Amino acid sequence: MIIQTDNLWKKYGRLDALEGLSIAVPEGSTFALIGANGAGKSTTIKTLMNIIAPSRGGATVLGVDSRRLSPVQMAQIGYVSENQEMPGRVSVGEYIAYLRPFYPTWDKDLEAEILAQLGLPQERKIKDLSHGMRMKMALACALPFRPRLLVLDEPFSGLDPLVRDEFMENVLRQAGEKLTILISSHELMELEGVATHVAFLNKGKLLFQESMEELTDRLREVHVTLERSARPAQMPKAWLDFRLSGNVASFVDTAYCKDWLAADVAAAFGAVRAIDAQAIGLRSIFKTLARATRDGDAA
Repeated sequence: MIIQTDNLWKKYGRLDALEGLSIAVPEGSTFALIGANGAGKSTTIKTLMNIIAPSRGGATVLGVDSRRLSPVQMAQIGYVSENQEMPGRVSVGEYIAYLRPFYPTWDKDLEAEILAQLGLPQERKIKDLSHGMRMKMALACALPFRPRLLVLDEPFSGLDPLVRDEFMENVLRQAGEKLTILISSHELMELEGVATHVAFLNKGKLLFQESMEELTDRLREVHVTLERSARPAQMPKAWLDFRLSGNVASFVDTAYCKDWLAADVAAAFGAVRAIDAQAIGLRSIFKTLARATRDGDAA
């Protein structure tokens, strides 16, 4: 695992920003930390990058204790944050030239390619860049040395849809088998089709982590056409967000199995006319699970 946390805690006074977080990020994955604002996503990343120290527990990044990351490891990590600070008085070209000597693997041809793709004006001072261009600038600083690990902390915040798309296109264009991406975001539409693994945080706690393939396989939106409109006396705990409209019952099955669904429906409703189960996207998955967690119904 390129990143691993073990019972990670972070306290701010009486507030537990992280509570016993244990995650494992496989090498070569695009691993998404998802959750509402305040879930602990940025705290997790700042702890991993040794920007803040954990209160308890620990983490390893590139096989090294996160509290002991050396310049050798840092030269293999690209970092982009929504509130990243850069010197405003220097130009784009001057700042990139300043960074080059710090990275033995810096590729000037790749740098030129990325600057062209992002449309960054090298002569413009950083303080005169728009927010979207500043995020592109941060990306242009994080990719030319071909990092093993790219960390993106809420990179879409405040960006318009076109800039978001261009941002991710450039990330994915440079991604390869040797690049692992850790991304935190509540902009879930941008993670569709990108994330290979996901961890869902809620108020500093990990609710689950699994591959996107496993997650989308086990969750289905189910519509059952009943013989007559009726709510079941008992439902499986794995059924969330139950709704009844006329003689159609709808719910999200969080433990979907094609072979078991018909038996579960029969046990809940008796005879039915039809059962339709459809795959759902990450945004719908998040909304369903977040609502269930808030209401104490999470399965």
